[in-house]
This record gives sequence, C-alpha cells and structure tokens, in this order.
Amino acid sequence: MSLNEVHISSLVVHAVPQHLSVVKQQIEAFDGAEIYGESAAGKLVVVIETQNQGYITDTIDAINQLEHVLNVALVFHQIESELDELDTEITLDDTAAAGK
Repeated sequence: MSLNEVHISSLVVHAVPQHLSVVKQQIEAFDGAEIYGESAAGKLVVVIETQNQGYITDTIDAINQLEHVLNVALVFHQIESELDELDTEITLDDTAAAGK
C-alpha cells in the first residue's frame, strides 16, 4: 500500500428511526465520516475517507456495534493512488493544446 493513497467508501446504515439523531451524532464522531443523506425510515448514506483500508473495516464494525443500528452495508470502495498526478494544476494553455 502506498502512503499516498486515499480510500473512499460509502455505506448505507439502517438504524431504528426513533433513535436516528443519536446514531447520526455517533457516526459523525468517527474521523473521516460524513453523512450525505438520510430517510425517515432510518437509513443513512455515510461516506468515509481515509488513507487506510483497515480503518474503513474497523469503522464499519464499530458502527455496526452501535446501539440502535440494525445493519451496515458497504456500497462502494475506491482507492485513489495517483494523488500527485491529480494534484497538478490545469492551465488554459493545457486545455487549448488538448483540443488541437
């Protein structure tokens, strides 16, 4: 594993609807975790971004153990390893040359 990686994962977390606000607070306390959507039925869309795949699996296990969480499902996992290439600045000259 490169030290220059970013792991991005999305999860669907199903919680008891009456306790959704508590579960949301607990999930947001995890480093790199953000909630991107929710439903009245108690489902949350959670995105985790980290440099370590092990942290993602540990976080999934920890969320699954939270009181009032019914289920956690990993929906997506992507590894970005070419971060230096992605961090280059695009100039107008570059875009004009690409169109020739």
